[in-house]
Amino acid sequence: MKNLKQLYMEMALKAARENFNRLEGGPFGACIVRDGEVLAVERNTVLKFDATCHAEINAIRNASKRKNNFDLSGAEIYSTTEPCPMCFSAIHWARIDRIIYGTSIADAKKIGFNELCISNLKLQKLGSTKIEIISGFLYEQCLELLQQWQGNVY
Repeated sequence: MKNLKQLYMEMALKAARENFNRLEGGPFGACIVRDGEVLAVERNTVLKFDATCHAEINAIRNASKRKNNFDLSGAEIYSTTEPCPMCFSAIHWARIDRIIYGTSIADAKKIGFNELCISNLKLQKLGSTKIEIISGFLYEQCLELLQQWQGNVY
């Protein structure tokens, strides 16, 4: 039986897979949950002409709109790939408590994404933030997503 954390990451994976057909962004998805309530599930939409529309940013925008508040304290974000520095900063500013991600920034860079190789752990340390970071969650499924993208799009 799957636990809830697996289901939340699978929601993010499903959202990311939508870009295999729509080609509105890369193979990245995010899901924000607080107290068992799914606040947002989003995908990357940068190819709709906005470089800031990463899955995590889209999810934060929609979760904040849904709650009518920027403060998402107590929430956790599931991301198919480690959040980039921009997304990590937004997660910090939204006061999200925990990041759970699958593949690393280095994994995305290996298949051709223009990533800044600054890990969440380094950002956590440099920023003295208390965000909890769980890496490598459902890593194989998230890596398969990146590999499928590389094989089908590039």
